[in-house]
Amino acid sequence: MDDPRLNGRTSEGFGGFAEARPSKPHPDLDRQWLCTMSDSDTHHHADRPDAPARTVEVSIPPLGVAGSLRLPTAPRAVVVFAHGSGSSRLSPRNVYVAEALNRSGIATLLFDLLTSDEEADRANVFDIPLLAGRLISALSWISDGPETASLRIGLFGASTGAAAALVAAASLEGQVGAVVSRGGRPDLAGPALDRVRAPTLLIVGGNDRDVLALNRQALERLPASSELRVIPGASHLFPEPGALDAVVAEARAWFQQHLIAPTGSRPGD
Repeated sequence: MDDPRLNGRTSEGFGGFAEARPSKPHPDLDRQWLCTMSDSDTHHHADRPDAPARTVEVSIPPLGVAGSLRLPTAPRAVVVFAHGSGSSRLSPRNVYVAEALNRSGIATLLFDLLTSDEEADRANVFDIPLLAGRLISALSWISDGPETASLRIGLFGASTGAAAALVAAASLEGQVGAVVSRGGRPDLAGPALDRVRAPTLLIVGGNDRDVLALNRQALERLPASSELRVIPGASHLFPEPGALDAVVAEARAWFQQHLIAPTGSRPGD
């Protein structure tokens, strides 16, 4: 497939159109779609197939919500995930992205933003301040962990979780090195959107038109280092063949660029 790179605000990225400030080249995207994933059947995606991640089931204070911390050999950064409404740490899409990051030497933390009792109240899944507070607690925990304290931190948010990630990044200025939003609602971050300083990548499906319009508006309020990537033909959950692999490629490149610095120093150091 031809991959024309156009100068200016709009260019073609990993099979998608990028509304970028500025546009940057990326590696080629493997477009094979996999419905299930394991280290054995996805080795063709692996940056470091000889370094499987170790999974540690954890409880995040203060409420003890469940989490899964995946630690590759000699991790170079850590990304904390914030799932969307009606989902959990077991989200198959987030797990797919997380395992791809693990194979690139990036540790990941997926955890439940709400307790089981809180999930029963549908209003809680849209309570962005509540979700952001849980995410901030998780970031505090990860910053104190013996195996993660020295790592630069990124955030990956989906749907309403993206808004929570942006609020957390704004609240913890200097502690978050990069943010990626998958099909997110950054508009729900409210006034905090104007205070975000971390480079933010917004990934939206081309067929998710209403959310795409909201992301375009949000991009204007984010720092100049932020970008919008549009995956053609993809809908809100990216179920189409190759769509989630496009998300993986974009997220991985973003975190490698902004978290894995030559000095390895954390933001604010």
